[in-house]
Amino acid sequence: MSNYSTKTSRADSKGSYAFVSLGCPKNLVDSERMLGMLQLDGYQLVDQPAGADFAIVNTCGFIEQARQESFAVIDEMLELKRRGDLRGVIVSGCLAERQREQLLEDRPEIDQLVGVFGREEVTKVADRIIGGLEEQRTVFQPAPTHPLPDTSRLRITPKHFAFLKISEGCDRLCTFCAIPKMRGKHATKPIEEVVAEARELVADGVRELVIVAQDTTYYGLDLYGEPRLAELLRELDKVDGLDWIRLMYFYPMYIDRPLIDVIGKSQRIIPYLDIPLQHANDQMLKRMQRRVNRAETESLLEQLRSGIPDLVMRTTFITGFPGETDEQFDELVDFVREQKFERLGVFTYSLEPDTPAAKLSDHIPEDVMNSRRDRLMAEQQSLVFNWNDKQIGRQMDVIIDSAIEGQPDAWIGRSYADAPDVDGVVYVTGQGLSLGSLVPCEIVARQDYDLIGAACGEPRRPTEATLIRNV
Repeated sequence: MSNYSTKTSRADSKGSYAFVSLGCPKNLVDSERMLGMLQLDGYQLVDQPAGADFAIVNTCGFIEQARQESFAVIDEMLELKRRGDLRGVIVSGCLAERQREQLLEDRPEIDQLVGVFGREEVTKVADRIIGGLEEQRTVFQPAPTHPLPDTSRLRITPKHFAFLKISEGCDRLCTFCAIPKMRGKHATKPIEEVVAEARELVADGVRELVIVAQDTTYYGLDLYGEPRLAELLRELDKVDGLDWIRLMYFYPMYIDRPLIDVIGKSQRIIPYLDIPLQHANDQMLKRMQRRVNRAETESLLEQLRSGIPDLVMRTTFITGFPGETDEQFDELVDFVREQKFERLGVFTYSLEPDTPAAKLSDHIPEDVMNSRRDRLMAEQQSLVFNWNDKQIGRQMDVIIDSAIEGQPDAWIGRSYADAPDVDGVVYVTGQGLSLGSLVPCEIVARQDYDLIGAACGEPRRPTEATLIRNV
């Protein structure tokens, strides 16, 4: 639930609304775009849905757990409507796109259903609710060949960091994934548009840009006929006022030496990469249709480590994919031990009815999937704790995300090794700090997955930040 208010007052607004954004950062960018359009159109964002004219739930439909969370929030809003505390409910996003007929059949009290690519119509949808019009209840548009604009956003993230979406959709056909069915084929946002959006965000106070897409390394192939991520990053590295550029969702293809060199030698791109690998066994990778094998992956990881000083890598794996044997899982565990990823997440396989993997044989019992997940995370825990121990005594820049309530001069921040929401944090003590400060800290201890630091210098002005590899 957003707790951000707008400058529009109730007296002069067209209506009041609450907004709930669920799912991944790409979905969050969509949420911020809709929030921005509603603000510019004169609608007032409020903290709580009770008493508002309408609520918007921007949903996730990726896996079963995410869908259940979306259903729970939708049902909460519908209950408020039944009690007369809410006038209308708008459901948007991936779940709306994926289950459009079923949603309205199961929950007929939903007033408006807006697909992923119908988000640009959100003000018209709001107008229909305010006007009591019911002749059209759905807005679905085909996936565009050119990504929708992400300008004029009302951001949910703290002022000092933002997600920047560089493309939409995905051309990968991983057998477990339904994203292409919801988000369409890959569509690259032109370099000049991405850079313009980056400058707009920096002008709004952003110091850290988190680059997101369904498949970041595919960037440019559809529009320019070849991957152009290296060229895009060179242009973003020139944006004045920006301190950190963080790279997420690197598919392990189209990563070549020029791209590695750009990352390794840039001034603003921090040495952090999120590369979802999903598995290490060749047969599992083939069944997942990942189009890479273990040997190629190991070679890539070695090139990245050697080409990008102080690199922190984050990855994700799936346990219990159909047909996974004990031996294949053991191979994955050995791979994790060998590679010593600094950051790692594990998901159990989610059976998605409209994906090729649903038709595979030898589905794994849920208790086996869960036990494998727990074992892999236990292996990773010791690796992370060891890495954290090695940071003690080191100096690194930390960006301050929030204050610790009730504790003066105590803050929560992140180092270059920590992406928002998915990684650990750094607890910082220091005077004269504020939200968005980028402050040199000495790491003095660890607390499980998190670090504890003491400010040891003055907060840096924008673009003064020194990357950890240069300290």
